[in-house]
Amino acid sequence: MSELTDQIIEALKDKAIPEKAAFFPRFFKSGPGEYGEGDQFLGVKVPDQRKVAKEFFKEISLHELEDLLRNPFHEVRLTAVIALVYRYQKTKTEEGRKELVDFYLSNLNYVNNWDLVDTSCHPILGAYYLEKDKSLFYDLAKRDHLWSQRVAMVSSYYWIKRGEFKDALALAEMLKNHSHDLMHKAVGWMLREIGNQDFDVEFEFLKMHYQIMPRTALRYAIEKFPEDLRQGFLKGNI
Repeated sequence: MSELTDQIIEALKDKAIPEKAAFFPRFFKSGPGEYGEGDQFLGVKVPDQRKVAKEFFKEISLHELEDLLRNPFHEVRLTAVIALVYRYQKTKTEEGRKELVDFYLSNLNYVNNWDLVDTSCHPILGAYYLEKDKSLFYDLAKRDHLWSQRVAMVSSYYWIKRGEFKDALALAEMLKNHSHDLMHKAVGWMLREIGNQDFDVEFEFLKMHYQIMPRTALRYAIEKFPEDLRQGFLKGNI
């Protein structure tokens, strides 16, 4: 650890709220056998983590960021990925962006809860691969690893926002019957985002797949549908 990483951790500890530290283990499912098993919490709110990341992201080295990503405290890791997003968004060269993407992928094991994934994957991987071959995401989707699979699905958010649905739909089809609730939510969320851009595209996908989709994925996907249409999907009448 360096003087700078110590400074960042101390800045987070200064913003810790004991009530949050007590609540977060339940919220992020860190108990035995849960998806966040063993995670530790300081009790820092996300806006405060963003302030800390914004203060330090320009000067921190990748080696120091890696130290933060490997920290046992959830908020330290989240602050690290927020800083990495800020760094990526300020990096103008292809070489510099590629370095940050490679760094992110090499440390993917430490991006190990849904908020870390959702905060970082689409503005980094989604952005970098917008106009590139997307085989990486299919490889991630095939891994027997929840967070890699969620990275694959949620990265497509960046493409969806720019009217690119093909890979998002293919990934949703691959992952739609995943065994974990967090993937049901991710698939449904991305389908809903497609519908926000082009209702007909989402509707046609759901017509083909809704009867075998997990209920949570379907509910997320149709959340903004007119009530009569929503009930039609839920009752199997489409």
